[in-house]
Amino acid sequence: MLPCFIFIIMQIQNKDKLKAFLEGLYYVYARRELIDPDPLLFLYDYDNVRDREVAGLIASSLAYGRVAQIMKSVKKVLDRLTPEPAKFLKNIDDFNIVPEDFKHRFTTSYDMNNFLRNIAQVIKEYDSIENFLSECLKLSGNKLLDALNIFSRRLSQGKAEGSFSLVTAPEDGSACKRLFLFLRWMVRHDDVDPGGWDVIKPCNLIVPTDTHMHHISLKLGLTKMKSATLRAALDITHSFSSCNTDDPTKFDFSLTRFGIRPLHLDNFF
Repeated sequence: MLPCFIFIIMQIQNKDKLKAFLEGLYYVYARRELIDPDPLLFLYDYDNVRDREVAGLIASSLAYGRVAQIMKSVKKVLDRLTPEPAKFLKNIDDFNIVPEDFKHRFTTSYDMNNFLRNIAQVIKEYDSIENFLSECLKLSGNKLLDALNIFSRRLSQGKAEGSFSLVTAPEDGSACKRLFLFLRWMVRHDDVDPGGWDVIKPCNLIVPTDTHMHHISLKLGLTKMKSATLRAALDITHSFSSCNTDDPTKFDFSLTRFGIRPLHLDNFF
């Protein structure tokens, strides 16, 4: 259940008051010690940005379902890739990496091994996932959503027909929560998001929107869209931009965290 003060603030339409509320949440919740449990944790195991982007793409792609299972599944995959996943994928030819009994909800071992093969091919061709996204931006005329369609299609090559998409494409109309989450992790840099990428700026990020974020955004008047779609994610991002033009996804972690992790504020003062 959301803390009671959300119901006090949700009627406020004044932008300055909303900004003050969001900044207050950010001050309290945007802390490294509050990340656990979250697949973002895995990115802190890698100082090398090229390894971090591989870990981030895998962790975000599996960020659906129960968090305990997400953490378990991500660890299973990353443990197979050695402490240097980018180097491992760049030099491997046999993509039976995860065992046949691997299963994460709708994702099978075939799905994951095919995904790892696609990541490896991107790394071999462009040297990094960031460089590949840079090429996608060039091909799209620097239009982010169009670039992400190219990005997603390439990483989904060989996907079994009807299988669950590990990297969704904006052209499908979904909120692309996991893809936008990956970008937030890799582009922003603060006490929560480790960053490392320069290919796009924080001002161009889109808020990762699931049913939880959509519900909060409705209560705060950040959107009137009735479901968590791409249009809703863009609408929510536009509303956040009115509070922070340079970094609209700044408040994403804080807003989603305070609804699921009550704090004893005395610990911070």
